[in-house]
Amino acid sequence: MSPVFDSRDADQILTGMRQARQAISRGELVVLPTDTVYGVGADAFSPAAVQRLLDAKGRGRQQPPPVLVGSVATLTALVESVPEPVRLLVDEFWPGGLTIVLPAQPSLVWDLGETHGTVAVRMPDHKIALALLEETGPLAVSSANLTGQEAAVEIDDAERMLGDSVTVYLDHGRLTPDEQAAGVPSTIVDATSLVRPGGEDAKVRVLRDGAISREELARVLGDLLEEPA
Repeated sequence: MSPVFDSRDADQILTGMRQARQAISRGELVVLPTDTVYGVGADAFSPAAVQRLLDAKGRGRQQPPPVLVGSVATLTALVESVPEPVRLLVDEFWPGGLTIVLPAQPSLVWDLGETHGTVAVRMPDHKIALALLEETGPLAVSSANLTGQEAAVEIDDAERMLGDSVTVYLDHGRLTPDEQAAGVPSTIVDATSLVRPGGEDAKVRVLRDGAISREELARVLGDLLEEPA
């Protein structure tokens, strides 16, 4: 069985973080808490590690994982450019439950799956996730569950579904209020049209509703937020 470390325990978390960092460097998988649900993470720049993540979830390359970052500066390094409306979103909602899709920096050598030249980036609002990202750099992270099942909000759920495909589990207790049965994932928005040519009528499109409401997005973006279909 893969070890589980309680990140709320000062002694356990020192060992857990060290083993998590080492696992990532070897191209292995780690389950970590985030501000939404538990995530399963891998080195974003290791194609073999990313494929291991997809295999563990039973997910195809046509569903590439988002990338978690520990700072806004890392976002700037990963994408082609950051338009002003996206900077406003970042200022308002990061760290937090908003994932932003933008054209990826062409010079980067990585393989997250069939991304069509884009990358989905988020900065989580959780001290354990941010501490790990500071040590490892960007991580490809998807919800810690088998595809088609509910995202894990307790470490036991993640362990039951992913088992020994994960090398290290970092436990931080239940990630949602007791009355809330399932975790709320991040909201995903697509801002690629703000960067790519022919974007005179460019809009930011909501790909998945989640932690940040459309009303909150509209407060920042105004008419740049595409109306729901």
